[in-house]
Amino acid sequence: MSVAHVVVTLVAAAMAGYSAGALLFRAQWVVQALTDYSVPRSWWTWLGAAKAAGAAGLVAGLFVPVVGFLAGSGLVLYFAGAVVTVIRARWYTHIPFPLVYAAPVVGAMVLGLAA
Repeated sequence: MSVAHVVVTLVAAAMAGYSAGALLFRAQWVVQALTDYSVPRSWWTWLGAAKAAGAAGLVAGLFVPVVGFLAGSGLVLYFAGAVVTVIRARWYTHIPFPLVYAAPVVGAMVLGLAA
């Protein structure tokens, strides 16, 4: 395991955890966006929990690599779904936001596979 892998994984986990916290604690900027995208309110807690679990799984993956890979895969699918949601809502200028969160997760997965 390289230093780069550990750093990128921790950054990815921190970003996913921050995103989860913003959703679970109903930050106004998140609530407004989800409302604009027509994401049902009943999904919000589950979506936040999925991101939190992904963040925890990335950290656990530093010790059990398969867990990290599975968590990373789940987060990549989550953020891909977020891109689709943004596109369906026709908020094209918001497409980069989920990609910013997905990028370090992909980086962590690639570095993990290279190790």
